[in-house]
Amino acid sequence: MKKMAICLILFFAFQAVGQNTPKPTTLRGILLEDLRTTHNVKDWFVPIDVAVEGLTAEQASWKQGEGNHSVGQLAYHLWYWNRRSLEKMEGKTQEKFSGNNDDTFSGFDPKKWDETVKNLDQVMSELEKFVETSDDATLQKNASGIEHVAAHNAYHIGEMVVIRKLQGSWNPEKGVK
Repeated sequence: MKKMAICLILFFAFQAVGQNTPKPTTLRGILLEDLRTTHNVKDWFVPIDVAVEGLTAEQASWKQGEGNHSVGQLAYHLWYWNRRSLEKMEGKTQEKFSGNNDDTFSGFDPKKWDETVKNLDQVMSELEKFVETSDDATLQKNASGIEHVAAHNAYHIGEMVVIRKLQGSWNPEKGVK
């Protein structure tokens, strides 16, 4: 509960940042903005690439107490769900899912931290490409799902920043003091 409150405070505290930039006016433009600002474009909040930047595998594995997630687990979780969401939008067959969301965190392997970061970046780029190249009907059909991906990313990015602040590995010059 405390983490959620901190994430919401961080989200609303940074709403004013970047409001002088021209905003998109089409569905495609809005969806791309939402994906990019959770991927690698700094705007109201820190994007994924900044949230994971410079972390060692050891730091990415750090958790505050039992039952909490590490930045690595959150990154793996985002990669997992972003990949599944993209596959669904593209009409691809998806691997079986147990139905247990905890499984989407437990797949993180500290030995594969760099690969996890690379995979997350890649799927974010693929989601952006999907939005850029989809016809209008496909975009309309998937708009809500794309919005949910971006909101889900933003939520967990906030957690990542809080974890790094608690750990002492966050540089406040990156956007959150």
